[in-house]
Amino acid sequence: MLPFMIHCCFCLLEMTHGVLGSAVPAGIVAVEATVVLMKKEVLELKDFTPTLVDNVQELLSSFQLVSATVGDPKNGNRGVVGEKAYLEDFVSKLPAIAAGESTFRVTFKWVVVHGVPGAVIVINEDSSEFYLKSITLEEFPGEGRIHFVCNSWVYPQVRYKYQRVFFANKLYEGGLPVVNNPLIDKLRERIPFEMIRELFRAEGNRKLLKFPLPQVIQEDKYAWRTDEEFTREMLAGVNPVNIRRLEEFPPVSKFDESKYGDHKSTIKAADIEHNLEGLTIEEALGSNRLFILDHHDSLMPYLNRINDTANKVYATRTLLFLRDDSTLKPLAIELSLPHPDGEQHGAVSEVYTPADSGVEASVWQLAKAYVTVNDSGVHQLISHWLNTYATMEPFVIATNRHLSVLHPINKLLAPHYRGTMNINASARQTLINAGGIIEQTFFPAKYAMEISAVVYKSWNFVEQGLPADLIKRRLLRHLLPNDAVVRADAELQAWWKEVRVVGHGDKKHEPWWPKLETVIELMETCTTIIWVASALHAAVNFGQYPYAGYHPNRPTLCRKFMPERGTEEFAELERDPDKVFLHTITNRQQTILGVSVIEILSMHSTDEVYLGHRDTAEWTADRKALEAFERFGAALRGIEVEIVARNGEGRFKNRNGPVKVPYTLLYPTSGAGLTGKGIPSG
Repeated sequence: MLPFMIHCCFCLLEMTHGVLGSAVPAGIVAVEATVVLMKKEVLELKDFTPTLVDNVQELLSSFQLVSATVGDPKNGNRGVVGEKAYLEDFVSKLPAIAAGESTFRVTFKWVVVHGVPGAVIVINEDSSEFYLKSITLEEFPGEGRIHFVCNSWVYPQVRYKYQRVFFANKLYEGGLPVVNNPLIDKLRERIPFEMIRELFRAEGNRKLLKFPLPQVIQEDKYAWRTDEEFTREMLAGVNPVNIRRLEEFPPVSKFDESKYGDHKSTIKAADIEHNLEGLTIEEALGSNRLFILDHHDSLMPYLNRINDTANKVYATRTLLFLRDDSTLKPLAIELSLPHPDGEQHGAVSEVYTPADSGVEASVWQLAKAYVTVNDSGVHQLISHWLNTYATMEPFVIATNRHLSVLHPINKLLAPHYRGTMNINASARQTLINAGGIIEQTFFPAKYAMEISAVVYKSWNFVEQGLPADLIKRRLLRHLLPNDAVVRADAELQAWWKEVRVVGHGDKKHEPWWPKLETVIELMETCTTIIWVASALHAAVNFGQYPYAGYHPNRPTLCRKFMPERGTEEFAELERDPDKVFLHTITNRQQTILGVSVIEILSMHSTDEVYLGHRDTAEWTADRKALEAFERFGAALRGIEVEIVARNGEGRFKNRNGPVKVPYTLLYPTSGAGLTGKGIPSG
């Protein structure tokens, strides 16, 4: 029966028993439906919101129901297609679910013997596209309400070589059995990629170059300079994913000494031991109180090439000590350059330690700036672009290729892919392209994408996720009840094969890939994907403007090396340290360009859908799935309360810091605009 169902409805999964099992009176019936949509007129940089459809006559589009139960022998036994129906009256009495939505009425004429519809063909006969939110059959005879979740731009038909088809929100119950039928594969190929969202997901109505005051200097204009804030942002700032516990002193390199020489750290015990609050180095290591922010090995191979440009950069190691109050303090910063006699001779390094007065304090402030420049580049190229966008793209593509829209895993993951492909495409055009904004404003310049690609060699999917005890939502146990169903699901296995072998083909032989043969492996895999696309992305993205909008706090490049003692540059540092600092970091034009971009990247759109929410309450008709999702949403609401409470407790010093910016980057919800909080689903 299942192959016939898929065959009849353009690769539709079998509908639930309620949809398939009812009888309807003979003849032709008029089926009332509502259509929710928006239409795009003109999009400008200052306004990314789709405009309302206020004149139904402007929109020439047809809608046709497709049977899920009766095939048409004249059309390859695919689902019978009903008559075309058109938009009728604007339904003004129905409240809009979100700003900019309009609801229209459509009346379908449906032949009863054609069974129960499971899909809708939408043809846009207009000259411009519109955004289709949903279609709902209000009272289908014998079935009641049938809802079609669309959430897609529908372009003029002349731009398609296929028909746009949207499916009812009913999942196949009881798992997905093996279907070894060549006909199914042919039919699957008939379903093309969904069109990606056209809008770059940002919002803003302010005039160009009029920036709001970043949070990091709202309460205190100078607190960002403190050592406490410098280290706190490694934990609670925009890039909290690179700091790690130090396991060996002095720090060592992973470089092959026969090729790169000695890159062992030159930080000595005498440089830091007086600052360990009575502990020896061995005691501090043994009690897990030494940490490191290490930007040495990842950058050293590029320094000669980068430093041949106008940018000047060091490889850096920053050692930190964990105090009794759980805050960190810096112990030493090591700035390293390749040996002047050649890279094979190792590195030449200088070590700087904290100082709070005189020219030594100015030198220390510059040393921290070189560290922050490196961290800014690593954040944008690795933590943000590589780990939350580029590596997710193969999952999005494989899902669209291999998981039909009613597959439970598609239903689970689709909200977390929202905007990924479109944002990636936009980034390749204007941000990470040759000569683009990233190359103009970050220290690696034209080597930015090369560094990102090299770091990808060490990317490990299973290391991206949360601990196993955070994934017990019990949803997948309901949708895919046992290991045999997972192994037998042809769509699921094809999806996972493409992710590993095609999408991440450079890493297809890595032993760490899950085999995806058990429900537990599937749970962990889906949780990792959701975590990366939602919470991890929120943690490294929406704090960009609050912390880096004031560029001295997080400069993105340096134009000069550290002044050497006895030179005129060092004398100027003594006379006017702020002038030297500003002339060393990102220049004015680069700053304006960079801040303009991160302001947009840090904003939420008005149509944002947050973790624990869906853009439609009827995303599935599965009661148990809805109940599990509601439990998850309730847990997130509890987390919101806990975050606010902890931010208000003085004992958690890393949550506010000297700049008095509460940690809200993982606060689940937010309003539109620049808020410094909120976890979009994707």
